[in-house]
Amino acid sequence: MTITSTDIISKLQQEEGLQGWQQLLEDVISAFGCSTGTIHTLDKNTGMLALQAYQGIPDFLLPKMQAIPIGKGMAGIAAERKQPVEMCNLQTDNSGVARPAAKETKVEGSIAAPMMLEGQLYGTLGIAKPVPYDFTEEEKAHLMQIGELISGKLKKQQAAEQR
Repeated sequence: MTITSTDIISKLQQEEGLQGWQQLLEDVISAFGCSTGTIHTLDKNTGMLALQAYQGIPDFLLPKMQAIPIGKGMAGIAAERKQPVEMCNLQTDNSGVARPAAKETKVEGSIAAPMMLEGQLYGTLGIAKPVPYDFTEEEKAHLMQIGELISGKLKKQQAAEQR
């Protein structure tokens, strides 16, 4: 059975907490027909995006992806702008948004979306396809909604940890 983005939204709305970063990422990658992805959360102590889950990322790139500064690379720029950053073909991009090492992922159509709740940044969710691709407005909206639901769970988790 294939999972859809609306299945993920429904599941996140029903679950109490987060049920595991890796499974969530795998579901999102599958739902959007992608091959690669990352989930980063904002580390409030360092102000950096900390890697929580990944799929399809070459091992040699992982050290560069563990902690991403706001404003650097697709995830960092999505976090800074608080809106999705998309590339139809990361391999031919010359905008400077994607870091040079990002081309080593061999993906083309890619998007990084900020995980936001009530104007507050909680992290980023990035997915990519191995072919050139422009994500539809509906896909972007679903990705942002998934990010918002994740952010709500992170907010509750952080509040519980402070008690």
